[in-house]
Amino acid sequence: MGDEQGRMYTRRRFLGSAAASGAAFYLAACGGSSKSSSSGSSGGTVTLNNLFQQQAGYSAEDLAGMTKEFEKANPNIKVKNTLVAYEALHDKIVAAAPAGTYDVVLGDCIWPAEFGSKGIVMDLTPKVQELSVDQIFPGAIQMANFQEKYYGMPWILDTKYLYANKKMLLQAGKTTADLRTLTGMVSTLEALKNHGVVKYPFMGSWQQAEAVVCDYATLLGAFGGKFLDESGKPAFNKGGGVQALEFMKMLLDKKLANPSSTTSIEEDVLKAFAAEQIAVNWNWTFQLAGATDPTKSKVAKSDVAILHTPKGTAASAPGVNGGQPVMITTGSKHPDEAWTYIKFITSQPVQNNYVADSLPIWASSYQDAEVIKTAGSPLVSVAKTQLPDMILRPQVTDYNAASQELQVQIQRALLGKTSPQSALNTAAGAFESST
Repeated sequence: MGDEQGRMYTRRRFLGSAAASGAAFYLAACGGSSKSSSSGSSGGTVTLNNLFQQQAGYSAEDLAGMTKEFEKANPNIKVKNTLVAYEALHDKIVAAAPAGTYDVVLGDCIWPAEFGSKGIVMDLTPKVQELSVDQIFPGAIQMANFQEKYYGMPWILDTKYLYANKKMLLQAGKTTADLRTLTGMVSTLEALKNHGVVKYPFMGSWQQAEAVVCDYATLLGAFGGKFLDESGKPAFNKGGGVQALEFMKMLLDKKLANPSSTTSIEEDVLKAFAAEQIAVNWNWTFQLAGATDPTKSKVAKSDVAILHTPKGTAASAPGVNGGQPVMITTGSKHPDEAWTYIKFITSQPVQNNYVADSLPIWASSYQDAEVIKTAGSPLVSVAKTQLPDMILRPQVTDYNAASQELQVQIQRALLGKTSPQSALNTAAGAFESST
């Protein structure tokens, strides 16, 4: 989901004075404990060592703010957060697991299967079920679940949206209404190119990285495809899955997509949009803040449109699930305090006060006047329709290895080294051995 440079952009933060008291009330209501599980003495100070991602939904400043509020509400618990790049997160969690180096770790929505089945993180099912799970977006709570067990609590809730430069659309005789379907999107891109508005009107995050799988997943859903069938076997190498990759290749072949798409990740796409080098793309929530920052973007704030992803042949257009749960390692020395921290940072009062870069997991938050005011009504409005409708990348026990093969094969197809069908057939073999 981008790289560390994404945090160069100014972060809008709303730190309401009610955060500490509201979250403290939440913990009390849920039976939050601040008693040390291993300190050996009453009233002793416990230190949590946690691992988070340098650039993910909430900014480093957001995490620091949440943690400061937590320590104020729980003076006997100190928190030390270590932040690393997304590319290093998975392996660092796995490598540190035997030693119990970390208490709380930030995962990705495609890791519960691996981490849970291998005993790297704790089964938190009883604790999670004590909370108001029915008040959380289904797509959010799903990210922490594998085989009917919860291996974490959803924290970051994100999906990819469609972004467009309204001024450039008008120059081509188009509006955002023309972007509701993939067919309309293609005709819009052709109009932008034919009218000389921009040479390459679209750009994808199609570097050989998890970014390209996320973009592919968005199209897979739009074409009615699935990663896995009901028996857990690969299904993306047929029907909508093949159409999705063919669509990506078509955009490159028609020069509607910038050729640098195959070497770009989400941050690169944001930069191109902000420089008005492209007019349309899909990206995570963080692009909205970057694209509307006048110190970083040429695009007028009023010209930045954030939209639901376009429909293809399917009845809906699910966005890719980019959520990330927080988990407790099985080697944690302070699991009770770790759970208290997790409940705090995932609680509705706290999440409602940090909405610039990641929206709350709680459905009712999208009716909250302060959330709407701070996040902006355009984002909240589209989020209410996109977030309940998401496609989850496959929960397989060796996702990283399988995904790497899928990345390689998608890249080969996009570069014309093999056909989309052949590429996906090869990638399906990797998922076959991971299920």
